[in-house]
Amino acid sequence: MTRADLEKKPAEVQAMFDDVARRYDLTNDVLSLGQDRRWRRLVVEAVAPRPGDRVLDLAAGTGTSSQPFADAGATVVPGDFSIGMLTEGKRVRPHLPYAAVDGTRLPFPDDTFDAVTISFGLRNFVDPDAGLAEMHRVTRPGGRLVVCEFSAPVWGPFRTVYTEYLMRALPPVARAVSSSPDAYVYLAESIRAWPDQPGLATRIDAAGWSDVRWRNLSGGIVALHHAVA
Repeated sequence: MTRADLEKKPAEVQAMFDDVARRYDLTNDVLSLGQDRRWRRLVVEAVAPRPGDRVLDLAAGTGTSSQPFADAGATVVPGDFSIGMLTEGKRVRPHLPYAAVDGTRLPFPDDTFDAVTISFGLRNFVDPDAGLAEMHRVTRPGGRLVVCEFSAPVWGPFRTVYTEYLMRALPPVARAVSSSPDAYVYLAESIRAWPDQPGLATRIDAAGWSDVRWRNLSGGIVALHHAVA
């Protein structure tokens, strides 16, 4: 796969996620060996939603990640640029107020939300730095950001095993369970090209956020980055 493949146009990326929407949650569960459920739970704990909080959940897909915020009494807006994802979400969770949004040009006024979170979606932005700046703009002063994203395993030998899994095991598993397995080849490549924990922290800081820190999950396969507006 070439760099041009990774730098897909917005319409191409949107179409890719539209194609995987029908079995997206199932595929993620299988490919992560069930770890995605734990990761989602830790995201909610990191955001620490309170009744009445306004939470923007970007790259929300079908709303699986958004429902716990609603359960906690927060007003959550699940945002995604994939109409296919939002349509599937509306089918299974019709009570959530889904919004079709471009994460680099959010349609919300300044200082709207108490917290913004995004899980496994920032690396798919055409311009992640613009997305981080937009998230900062719509978050009230003192509000919080939580980014859950694939990262770099911290133990060298495990990092090698993980890379082999991404490039060799993930595509055939995806073919067995996904409605669009070719999309997961792109996703595997995008994970390999994504910055490590300090690299992402630097980009968050450059977008205007403060007190940037991270927590490694599953040996660094995933990292939770926290920041304050």
